[in-house]
Amino acid sequence: MANKNAKKKTELSKDKLLEMHRMMLDIRNFDNKVNRLVKRGVVPGMTHFSVGEEAANVGAVAALNIGSDLITSNHRGHGQSIALGIDLNEMMAEIMGKATGTCKGKGGSMHIADLDGGNLGANGIVGGGMGMAIGAALTQKLKNTGKIVVCFFGDGACNEGTFHETLNMASIWKLPVIFYSINNMYGISTPISSVINIDYNYKRAASYGIPGHFIEDGNDLMAVYNKFEELVDYVREGNGPVLVESITYRYLGHSTSDPGKYRTKEEVDKWKEKDPIPRFEKYLLDSKIATKQDIEAIEKLSEDAVEESVKFALSSPEPTLESAFEDIFAPWFLIANLL
Repeated sequence: MANKNAKKKTELSKDKLLEMHRMMLDIRNFDNKVNRLVKRGVVPGMTHFSVGEEAANVGAVAALNIGSDLITSNHRGHGQSIALGIDLNEMMAEIMGKATGTCKGKGGSMHIADLDGGNLGANGIVGGGMGMAIGAALTQKLKNTGKIVVCFFGDGACNEGTFHETLNMASIWKLPVIFYSINNMYGISTPISSVINIDYNYKRAASYGIPGHFIEDGNDLMAVYNKFEELVDYVREGNGPVLVESITYRYLGHSTSDPGKYRTKEEVDKWKEKDPIPRFEKYLLDSKIATKQDIEAIEKLSEDAVEESVKFALSSPEPTLESAFEDIFAPWFLIANLL
């Protein structure tokens, strides 16, 4: 569908545009730092990075009412969490399994959540956030809050049963939810083209009587933002759900255990030529929105914030053994009686 709001990018303030650039830098610097920490053995568990997908995340989140609207995330959720404004110190502590983490060290990289900020949580189950998203969207509709929900997931989740079930339910109930597939071309090592018999997943929207939208260049920050600004207005006005898909690429493997041998160096290098961060920097400079000094100052702030998050996490205490029995839905003795 054509983007009817393409001109709106000129209406954004300099502060807003620089904030979006800062968010992309935070995601890139944070994930690259965590990747190095994993190799040093500092980070336990699995980690999945958003390096290369920064524009697809930041452009979508920037169109929301931050602190009001809600999101559900997935295993590759660092970018969405940071774009929504999560505290980097607490997020780094969570990834290191420390008591000061956003989930007190109990969730790790794949289960980052920030309920106060509107992040209902990442999920290690492929498609696991979809049911959460329509539940949250139903709550907003019943309570007439005016809030919307964005459900983030990868291209691999579109073949899960929950994808079809939740799109159908959201459609018949006209729920205020945006289903957002960030298509990075691979489900682990499986090319998306080998597991669907259509060109793109957004075309499946027609099966549920809802609009399907396509962002051909998910590495173009303003293209993502402008499309989401249009979709956010549509959904917030009570028109029901939409499905949108953006095309982007992850530079690193599926996780830290994946060397990515199923891709050629030439393919990765070709995508790096479309890197969203230098592209947006060029836009800011060419449009005289920012100076080189502005860009360098933001880069320094981002790098310092990430380094500070590492210091905070390393100096934070480990969770106590007793904390394993806290924040659970049923007392331990009830669970024991069921065994």
